[in-house]
Amino acid sequence: MRSHLLNETTADLYRRSVTEGVERVAAKLATTERPHTGISVDELAPVINGIDLDKPLADAAAVLDELEDVYLRDAVYFHHPRYLGHLNCPVVIPAVLGEAILSAVNSSLDTWDQSIGGTLIERRLIDWTTERIGLGPAADGIFTSGGSQSNFHALLLARDEACRLVMKKALDEGRELTKAELLPKLRIFTSEASHFSVQKSAAMLGLGYEAVISVPVDRNRRMDTAVLALELEECASEGLFPMAVVATAGTTDFGSIDPLPEIARLADEHSAWMHVDAAYGCGLLASPTRRHLLDGIERADSVTVDYHKSFFQPVSSSAMLVRDRDTLKHATYHADYLNPRRMAEERIPNQVDKSIQTTRRFDALKLWVTLRVMGADGIGSLFDEVIDLAAAGWDVIDAHPRFEVVVKPQISTLVFRYVPEGGDIRADLVDEANLHARKALFASGEAVVAGTKVDGKQYLKFTLLNPQTTTADIAAVLDLLAAHAEQFLGESLALHR
Repeated sequence: MRSHLLNETTADLYRRSVTEGVERVAAKLATTERPHTGISVDELAPVINGIDLDKPLADAAAVLDELEDVYLRDAVYFHHPRYLGHLNCPVVIPAVLGEAILSAVNSSLDTWDQSIGGTLIERRLIDWTTERIGLGPAADGIFTSGGSQSNFHALLLARDEACRLVMKKALDEGRELTKAELLPKLRIFTSEASHFSVQKSAAMLGLGYEAVISVPVDRNRRMDTAVLALELEECASEGLFPMAVVATAGTTDFGSIDPLPEIARLADEHSAWMHVDAAYGCGLLASPTRRHLLDGIERADSVTVDYHKSFFQPVSSSAMLVRDRDTLKHATYHADYLNPRRMAEERIPNQVDKSIQTTRRFDALKLWVTLRVMGADGIGSLFDEVIDLAAAGWDVIDAHPRFEVVVKPQISTLVFRYVPEGGDIRADLVDEANLHARKALFASGEAVVAGTKVDGKQYLKFTLLNPQTTTADIAAVLDLLAAHAEQFLGESLALHR
């Protein structure tokens, strides 16, 4: 069994095995004609459940043959131009090269003695990102597993910073306030279109879902700052404390960017931590033409970025950035076996001092290789392409006689709905028709679209992150959706006659 360990004696086996795997994937990518095969859970589950994991196959080639049947054949391929579903991007080749290297070397980015070189590369990329944001010379951050963890980490820092400041003020006024007394009085403000990880984070931080105040959006699906101002004032009048305001730069459903400068002003007036969830919109940081859409982000106390969305990186690659590196101490714990306090005194750079995670992959390497091959403008120009595509796609949907689109996109998401001819069909049937159209399209394997609800109604969604997608693809998918919806309505109305 030692022959399977990756070391100096097995380098040739490693080369042959990985090369064969790469060739299989390359062949699959070259011949994929649709986003997925349309296989159902009921068809595939018995095949996978029937495999005896206690009986290994003869060699890696046999395993690759089996993987063809249980994974590669039926996987959802995000590189296909008619994958228009969730926030999944096609990945750039330099990042895949970085992934191959980091997996083989297997550095763990928690301490310097496990990641020499890797620690400094990650730190340099954090500095590069904070410079792009404009957070200032005291900024810092850490790579994470994704936007949800980044948002949680930021709100943990916001919670403890709010507790520190409020408790200190109470002491200065001659009264004592404990953390246990304060936590139920903390409030988080975010738009009704923000990511659900804000609510989940509040629950995990011991504040409860009720600590999150949902602020309505305007007609462009951006946070209504007039309402935010009123909510912040009401919070203070009730003896509660505004812990944080979470702005979104690229909402999951609409790609909308909240009015960051005004939110920053209000957060500052009420001494609230400002967090910007730019998991989706962070690609604008590299855009040669649209960086201005993020104006105001430089005033944030913390920012979430997901490189595995609009930087075209493989999952996972995210980061949480802060304006003041000193606030990262709220997540610091010194363990004698790992990162004793003396290491900080000796200026040994241990990333675990800043992180919620301990063992952590060297995901930063993917972005490093990408930047060294393509440059920031190269990444940003790809994101610009899908933003241009979304604008053109809005025109296509708006001109289609059977679809209505909610709002013009700020970045690359389109939310729309099939509307049958005539206005005499029950609203619930129209909802069911839209839901059916999405499911039927997915089952066919011809395309993948997402869905959501807007004002209680069922809508469809194109999330455009593939520069290879064309307006012809968008028009073709619309026709497929309309056909599925019309078939459903025809059959449903026939049953009720």
